[in-house]
Amino acid sequence: MKPFHSKKIYGNWETLLLTTDSQGDIDYSRLRDEIDILISSKPNGIYSNGTAGEFYTQTEDEFLKISEMLASRCEKAGIPFQIGVSHPSPQLSLQRLKTIKHLKPCAVQVILPDWFPPTLEETIVFLKKMAEEAGEISLVLYNPPHAKRQLKPEEWAILKKRVPPLMGVKVSDFGASKEWYSQMRDNRKGLSVFIPGHHLATGIKAGAHGAYSNMACLNPFAAQRWYNQIKNDMESALELEKRIGKFMQTCILPLITEHHYSNQACDRFMALVGGWADTGATLRWPYRSIPEEMAETVRKEAQHIIPEFFEKQT
Repeated sequence: MKPFHSKKIYGNWETLLLTTDSQGDIDYSRLRDEIDILISSKPNGIYSNGTAGEFYTQTEDEFLKISEMLASRCEKAGIPFQIGVSHPSPQLSLQRLKTIKHLKPCAVQVILPDWFPPTLEETIVFLKKMAEEAGEISLVLYNPPHAKRQLKPEEWAILKKRVPPLMGVKVSDFGASKEWYSQMRDNRKGLSVFIPGHHLATGIKAGAHGAYSNMACLNPFAAQRWYNQIKNDMESALELEKRIGKFMQTCILPLITEHHYSNQACDRFMALVGGWADTGATLRWPYRSIPEEMAETVRKEAQHIIPEFFEKQT
């Protein structure tokens, strides 16, 4: 793949969930099948080793094998792909980048060093080193809501000025507030801004560019159809977003706020509810998995709220 400028990073990008057996070990055969399903949904792109890919649990051999599998199948199909080289250790993030440069993704995703929150200057030093190693490959900064340093939109502009190969940011939109989106528009020059997948219509209408989509965990085909709907019929897309919000509030958020499951557990659970691929129910140690038997109850509720996400996969 050729490296992507920020203008080419847009739309619905689908996450590669880790596929595991009942012990939490990676099943590469099912991972290959999952990649092929994601490709068949014709997304704007696919990325690996985000939260749902459980990047922080992978050995370096596992990381390379996953990255090679995604790259080879996406290259063959002509689907853009990004590889997450993130690791809580900046040294290991850098090593992961060195390991997969030859695969030529259109961009690599990175997180900030995670043991102690870096200052803005330390953030610049980190990104400069990663950009230097990446060469022609673009950088996308993944700054999730649980990151130890939460970057403000005005800080993105500083980072872009100091580190030109930074082409995108994946961030929380803090409840899709009007104030946040105003700040985003003032500071997005040269950057592709990706917001939470369940806010995709509101986000694009307000000037964001896309989502590394949690809704694709539920159904990648429906997530791509929704993005296409956003482009062609914003009013109906916003109506669907309201019901997606109800689904998230009713079925998913309580798993986090009341039962204290992790975000990655919810991503995995949404795939179980959607039933589009056999990703398995078990997170890797030490994180708790949402019991598989809960999926049927949630599925029935979800089918009532957002039947579009349970239509035939086309």
